[in-house]
Amino acid sequence: MQGMTKAEVDKAERNESALGDGPKRPRDAATLILLDRKGDDFRVLMGRRHAAHAFMPGKFVFPGGRTDPADSRVPVATGLHPEDESKLIARAGRTGSTRARAIALSAIRETYEEAGLLIGRKGPLTTGKRDWQGFVEHGVQPSLEAVRFIARAITPPGRVRRFDTRFLAAWRDDVAVALPNGPTNELEELVWLPLAEARKADIPTITRTILDELEKRLSDDPLLRPGGAVPFYRMLHNRFVRDVL
Repeated sequence: MQGMTKAEVDKAERNESALGDGPKRPRDAATLILLDRKGDDFRVLMGRRHAAHAFMPGKFVFPGGRTDPADSRVPVATGLHPEDESKLIARAGRTGSTRARAIALSAIRETYEEAGLLIGRKGPLTTGKRDWQGFVEHGVQPSLEAVRFIARAITPPGRVRRFDTRFLAAWRDDVAVALPNGPTNELEELVWLPLAEARKADIPTITRTILDELEKRLSDDPLLRPGGAVPFYRMLHNRFVRDVL
């Protein structure tokens, strides 16, 4: 997508999201790429969105959604690694450590809501936040130290919905509790796909771009150590550009 004009991006994404007058300022969003390593191969967890959704209907995506600032007040077993936190804060205007924490925790919460997977450590959790009661009931303290910042992308103008999405990653081993069924119906099905197969699935254009970036990073650093380069995709001067955080 790098270097494409807005018209070219609109054409590439014409079946992925409704065009129209959307909010002028993109809303913060977070998505989690859950990884499972089998020998030298990596698999990612993806789910199919309902066909009735206005944003990316019927597409396979990673669990994720809008960031809730209140998530920053949920207790955690461990915080973000300083290097990943600093990159979440970089080039984000009003973003501080509290907002960075909310973004990361939103990805963990959405993974629970959409996939029934509770990422963290076993241990008592006390919070009055309604969306986190599953963690309270199952005795899981959310943990952020293993979360890695992989990429960032801002939805181009002219969409019904626009998001400033941070793509985060964690390992399947970071799942403390896996429920047989997710508590919501936002995704029609969940599948673990090898990276090569995931790129061939019915996925949004930006998701394919992020998978390419992820494969390159895993090739250079299979352990996903903190502080790696984070590509940042956005529309600038009518061109979709790639910066590095």
